[in-house]
Amino acid sequence: MILLDINNRVVEETLTVKIKNSQTGLKNESIDITVADFDGVLYHISNVNGDKSKIRTSISLKFYKQLQEHGADELLRREYGSHLITPEPGYNVSVLLDLEDIPQDWQGFVKKLGLLKRNCFASVFEKYFDFQEKGDEGQKRAVIPYRDDETLYVEAKADRVTVVFSTRFRNEDDVILGKVFMQELKEGLRASHTAPPVLFSHREPPMELQNTDAKVDNNVGYVTFVLFPRHTSKATRDNTINLIHMFRHYLHYHIKCSKAYIQSRMRAKTSDFLKVLNRARPEKATDKKTMSGRVFVRRD
Repeated sequence: MILLDINNRVVEETLTVKIKNSQTGLKNESIDITVADFDGVLYHISNVNGDKSKIRTSISLKFYKQLQEHGADELLRREYGSHLITPEPGYNVSVLLDLEDIPQDWQGFVKKLGLLKRNCFASVFEKYFDFQEKGDEGQKRAVIPYRDDETLYVEAKADRVTVVFSTRFRNEDDVILGKVFMQELKEGLRASHTAPPVLFSHREPPMELQNTDAKVDNNVGYVTFVLFPRHTSKATRDNTINLIHMFRHYLHYHIKCSKAYIQSRMRAKTSDFLKVLNRARPEKATDKKTMSGRVFVRRD
């Protein structure tokens, strides 16, 4: 199975080219690029007030207000420090890169910019991992509407953090493939002593979401991860956040890959059947073949 990149490569490669061109003495050129990412997230890379040496990277998330309630602003200040600037109109966060004052570790800084969406998401996970570490139960469950009709739920207990993804399948075929994929995932995780337990429920929300406004629908599925202290400790939490915040895309990506594989196999099998039928076609009685295989028809 393929793990999707957690960073935005377009952002990283664009800024890397700009920095390298500036370091080699090339003239700075204007830039205005809009990049789409998962979950309806948009990046905008542009100059500030027409100054070609000032490159602003902005991000727009429809659910950023909910992330702010869980400390997104504080986490971004920790990660980007003085590079954070007043957000560009229409965007939630903006980070400035000054080509006249390039950071010494600019490769690490560019990598952080490629992880801007991941770092926004990380705030809610870090908050509830800390609750679990302190044994602080009874905290209000986090509800993040990360997509239209799809929601992320995070809740902390003294011994675990429960993360629930609600996801909508477009048609019945996706539901079937999703069930098969989740069953295989569960079987695979059982072989690992460090992987978190994962549960899948179709149509009905899990027990953690009973008596809530969680949707009940034939095309809705709920995936539940139970994260224990070995997953939420400070030594491992970064890797946990990297993997779990991408799970929804990981699931639907592999559903699409499975459908494409099945269709390619069906086309190949159909082609084989047509070859068999063509070979089995009877020759006409009046058709004659020469030694070279040519066919001619006798005319009376």
